[in-house]
Amino acid sequence: MAGSQTSDSPNEAGNSDDEQQTRIAETVDRPPSLEDGIRPSKIYQPFSFPVLVLLMPASIFGVLSRLGLQTLTTFDGRSIFPLAYVQAVGCLIMGIGIRVKKPLGQFYGPLYTALTTGFCGSLTTFSSWQLDIFNSWTNSGKFHRGGLQDFINGIGVSAITLSLSLASLSFGYHIASILETRLSSPSFLKPLYRYLLSVIAVLTYAATFLAYFLLADKFRHQATAALLFSFPGTLTRYILSVTLNPRLKGLPVGTLAANSLGTALLATFHVLQSTIPPPSMNTCSILQGLIDGYCGCLTTISTFAFEVHTLRDWKAFRYVVVSWLMGQGLMLVILGPSIWTGRVSEQVTCKFTKA
Repeated sequence: MAGSQTSDSPNEAGNSDDEQQTRIAETVDRPPSLEDGIRPSKIYQPFSFPVLVLLMPASIFGVLSRLGLQTLTTFDGRSIFPLAYVQAVGCLIMGIGIRVKKPLGQFYGPLYTALTTGFCGSLTTFSSWQLDIFNSWTNSGKFHRGGLQDFINGIGVSAITLSLSLASLSFGYHIASILETRLSSPSFLKPLYRYLLSVIAVLTYAATFLAYFLLADKFRHQATAALLFSFPGTLTRYILSVTLNPRLKGLPVGTLAANSLGTALLATFHVLQSTIPPPSMNTCSILQGLIDGYCGCLTTISTFAFEVHTLRDWKAFRYVVVSWLMGQGLMLVILGPSIWTGRVSEQVTCKFTKA
C-alpha cells in the first residue's frame, strides 16, 4: 500500500510524505477519481446525489450486520468478546474494498464509497470499543477480581481490538489482490441502472420509517430504531471526514472528530438510558436506537484502522494514542461521575418490557 513506499532523499521523503498524507485523508471516503488512476464513465463529486444516496442502504445493512453478529456471538462461556468479531469482519471487508477500488470505480464509483464508508464504517464502531474498554476498567460486570485484573482486561480489549482490526484489514487486502488478477475488467454501469439504484436506495431508507412505526414495539428496541438513525450517523461522519481530513497533514482530524463526537454522545445516552428508574418504553427505544444506529455509524474502526495502517511510524502512533485518550477521557468525564456518585448503576440497562 501507499505507506510502504520509500524515498532516497530526506527532502523528497518529507515532501512525498506530506503529499501522501493529504491523499490518504481523501482516499477512503471519496469516490474514485482520475487521481486514483481510474477512468470511469463519470466522475462523481463527494457530495453528489448518487454518492450520498447509496450511503442509505449501506448504513442500514451495516447496522443489521453488526447487531446480528453481536447477537450471534453473545453466549455463555464464550472465549472472545462479541465486538471483536464485528471489528474483524468489518476491517476484512474494508481491506477488500480498498484493493478493488479501481474496478469498482470503473463500474460505478459511488459503490466504492457505499462499501467502505457506508457498510464497513457502519458495521465497525469506535464508540462501543471505547465503552468496552471503560467497562473493563470499572469492572461493570461485578466480577470477583482486583484492580490489576481490571487494568489488564482494559489493556487487553484495547490491544486485541486494534491488532485484530489491522490484521484483518491487511488480510482482506491481500485476499482481494489474489482475486483481482482473476477478475476481468468490468464494464460501465448503464445510466438506467444507476438511476434505478438511487431509487431503490431511497425506498430502502424510507422503509425504515415504516418498520419503526408499523412493526411491534419490541422491534424498535432491538433493531428498527437503530436503522432509523443509521444514515444520519454515517452522513455526519462522511461530512466530517471529507471536509476536515485534508486540512491537517498527518492527522485525519475528520475521522478523529467523528469518533470523539460519537463516543461522547454514546456515553451521554448511556447515562440517560441507565438512570433509575429507567425511562419510558418509547424513550428507551429511541436512546437504544441512537446508541446502536447514530453513534454506531458515526464512529468507525475500519476507516480508523486503514488510516493507522497507512500513516508512517510516529504519526500512526500519535493518531492511535490521541484517539484512544480522547475516547477514554470522554468516557471518564461523562459516564464516570454518574457511576461513582450512584446516580447511575452500570448494572441497569434500558430494556424492552411489556407494559
